[in-house]
Amino acid sequence: MSVLFALALVAADPAAAEPAAPPPESAAQEDPGAVDWAKEFGVAKKVPDPVTGELPVDPYSQSLANAGSTPFTGARMAEAFGGQAGIRRIVGRFVDLNIADPRIADIFKNHDMIRLRRTLFEQFCYLLDAGCTYSGRDMKSSHKGLGVTRGNMNALVENLQRAMRESKVPFAAQNRLLAKLAPMDKDVVER
Repeated sequence: MSVLFALALVAADPAAAEPAAPPPESAAQEDPGAVDWAKEFGVAKKVPDPVTGELPVDPYSQSLANAGSTPFTGARMAEAFGGQAGIRRIVGRFVDLNIADPRIADIFKNHDMIRLRRTLFEQFCYLLDAGCTYSGRDMKSSHKGLGVTRGNMNALVENLQRAMRESKVPFAAQNRLLAKLAPMDKDVVER
């Protein structure tokens, strides 16, 4: 009989059967997705440059030595790559292949692709003596902490070869650029 009495009380007072709605501020505590953790821990969000769309980077010393090698001399290599327009096309395809490659796509996640495309273009353009200046960081500091392996580097080289082949860069010119880039692997491969 006491069970029936309790049920009657609950039926008479529906508020007793349901817990009260939590106040709005406690809702955020229960739902971790509702908390702005960056704000909570004082992490400043990077805001893209309104002109270039690039995210800001920590200051660094700009030097042509940061390109990792000295440029070719003369116009032959730049011509073999189709000048600045051809180099830009190859770099764009190269970056797209890397992003889509399941072997190395994780390395490129959460990176500023606008800056990557620009600095890779500048680096290749400078090394091919196509009239550009390299303004990016040196290879060691720009790849620090990425955990790049020898296998990752091999996949990267395969993608660059594919991008050059698709743009009909002569095989000898491809090999000359790869030979210039190869010594940089000691600054890129970390494990």
